[in-house]
Amino acid sequence: MPKRPAPARLNQQERHAQILALLRRDGIVRIATLARTFAVTTETARRDLDELAENGALQRTYGGGASRSLIDEPGIGLRGLVHAPERTRIAAAAAALVEAGDALMVDAGSTTSLFAAALAARNLHLTVVTNCVPVAAALGTADRCRVIMCPGDYVAREAGVFGTEAVAFLRRFQANKAFIGAGGVSADGMTDADSAGCAIKRTMLERAERGILLADSSKFDVVQFERVGPLAAIDELVSETTPPRKLAAALKGAGVALRIAPR
Repeated sequence: MPKRPAPARLNQQERHAQILALLRRDGIVRIATLARTFAVTTETARRDLDELAENGALQRTYGGGASRSLIDEPGIGLRGLVHAPERTRIAAAAAALVEAGDALMVDAGSTTSLFAAALAARNLHLTVVTNCVPVAAALGTADRCRVIMCPGDYVAREAGVFGTEAVAFLRRFQANKAFIGAGGVSADGMTDADSAGCAIKRTMLERAERGILLADSSKFDVVQFERVGPLAAIDELVSETTPPRKLAAALKGAGVALRIAPR
């Protein structure tokens, strides 16, 4: 039986068009993934991103690129499909930080939803306040966990509730630990595309004894529309790899502990 001819490789212009399409869909791309997708070397994929960045089409990040839009990002469903193995490792490492008897606050996000699933499997005696429906659903399966859902305005694309009522409700409680995500983390602090989400994150950090950020390396050096707070607002960053030098130095200077999720 004759072999099928190998598919023709895309030229540079075609690769650039597809990279921009991936950014519109996922918000972020990685060099290693692009190299596999286009059957090119990582050096070629890196040059593609560098050229697109020079033309203002994307923002270069650690190991990849991100959309230049400061105010738009994919909904929680699409975000959940991107870098899932890395975020699953982060979720498991973060769940190991929780102790029986803890009172937690957990915000809405794809990584925090994975964290909730990993935590539910431990079935600890906990009380969790959240604005995230998937977080509440996951932890609701653990019979030793009390789940308190914030009131507020439901936003389907984020699978969570937001707004002034949610913020006011959070202020009624004190937590041992807050687990949050962010759209970006840089030497200047944590940022996100959604103002309503930023308000929730800030409030949770204010009401918790320890703030813990869950962020995979695609978030490193990404800056989005609104600042959640400085690095000093968190106590620990959980990621799957060491941040680039400038960010690592800023984290150390802010007194933020770094926890690398094991493979």
